Amino acid sequence: MHDEAPPAPGSARLVVLGSAGLASGFALIGAEVHPDADAATVEAVLEALAKRNEGALVLLESHLAHGGGYWLNRLRSEGGRIVITELPPLPAPQAFAPAVDAVVEAVLGPDALR
Repeated sequence: MHDEAPPAPGSARLVVLGSAGLASGFALIGAEVHPDADAATVEAVLEALAKRNEGALVLLESHLAHGGGYWLNRLRSEGGRIVITELPPLPAPQAFAPAVDAVVEAVLGPDALR
């Protein structure tokens, strides 16, 4: 049995899960993409990253970022080597309101982002 080598210090994967149109743009810059991913794909990818102890920046299209799931919730609450963030939907970027906006407004007041 061959074990994979541990990731090099300071290295991390860039992983993108979302619609095919969104993912294809990230593929051009060398990201690992999962086009037309669903919640089960998100969970499988996150579980694999966690179990391999890998560092990663994981970009999820909005509908996937709000889907919940054991690994998504766990990794978000842990913080650390796997950072998960949200991307606006390709067809409606103007409707994007990241979750961090609510935190910023709660701390700094309702006019903080205006």
